[in-house]
Amino acid sequence: MTHDATSRLPQPATITLAPLGCTFPADGKTILQAAEAAGFDLPSSCRNGTCRTCLCRLEQGAVRYLVEWPGLSIEEKRAHYLLPCVAVPLADVVVSAPLAKAARKPILKPA
Repeated sequence: MTHDATSRLPQPATITLAPLGCTFPADGKTILQAAEAAGFDLPSSCRNGTCRTCLCRLEQGAVRYLVEWPGLSIEEKRAHYLLPCVAVPLADVVVSAPLAKAARKPILKPA
C-alpha cells in the first residue's frame, strides 16, 4: 500500500480580507506584511503592536503574536480584535479590515 505524503502535510495558511473578499497566502508573515506583499494596503504606523493604527477584527481562525502583550485590552481580545502588524496566522483566517484597499498589483515571486 502506498501513501501520498503530501496529503498529510499542513497546508499554508491563507488570509481573507473582509469586506474585500480577497484571499492571499500568509507565507509565515504577519497579516500586515502578507497583505502588503499581496498588494493590499492596511492602515499602519508603528509596526510593533503599540500604536493601534492597524486594529482589525478576527472573524475566523487563530493567530499568534510576535510580542508578549500587544496593545489590546482584555475586552478587545475577548471581542476578537487583533493587531495585524504583530499577528501571524496559525491557520486560515478571515480578518474584518474595512479600511483595506488594493494599493498596487501584487508582487509575484518567480516560479
